Amino acid sequence: MAKIAKEHGFVDWKPIWDHGNNKALKEKRKDPNILFPGDQLFIPDKEEKQASVGTDKKHKFSVKRPKLRLGLALDEKFKKPMSGVQYQLLVNGRVIAKTTDGKGKLETEISPDTTEVQLIVKNPDTPIGDIAIPIKIGHLDPVEERSGQEHRLNNLGYFGGPYRENAEDENDKMFRSAVEEFQCDNHLKVDGICGPQTQAKLVQIHGS
Repeated sequence: MAKIAKEHGFVDWKPIWDHGNNKALKEKRKDPNILFPGDQLFIPDKEEKQASVGTDKKHKFSVKRPKLRLGLALDEKFKKPMSGVQYQLLVNGRVIAKTTDGKGKLETEISPDTTEVQLIVKNPDTPIGDIAIPIKIGHLDPVEERSGQEHRLNNLGYFGGPYRENAEDENDKMFRSAVEEFQCDNHLKVDGICGPQTQAKLVQIHGS
């Protein structure tokens, strides 16, 4: 939503998202940062704002822009947080060098038109040391969609596919196996079906 708002000249995405004509979409998707191709969004006209000021004086006007933040959590196998790990984050030409917190988390502010950042973990003794990892921004599909389920499973290390070189039935088997493994790890009914309970757990564990 932040990217769409900026493209249409809005400083804040909330006037669009909260517009009455978008009520159905808002109830369906709930998260303004997770939309799906084909979703229909109403863009209202921008409203003019007037201010009364005196002459022969200088006047300062401030615009409050909502901050957009990217948060990531780095885990090793068996859900062990990668805490105290040095990393570099390449964001729109900037290099941010910091250390993950005690829970393996990192956070940074990004602009609404950011589509990708690169993460490089600088500790060579970690499984992803010195490997540039592209992080796509705004590409996560809703969890109700199979693609959204695959995205989250892949991000969590369950390899839900799909893979271009595989036939459709092979990708279906991989996806079902990934769902079963996730369900087993999180004490859910293991049936390989990504239903409402599994979807809710996916969002909880994934963070979005």
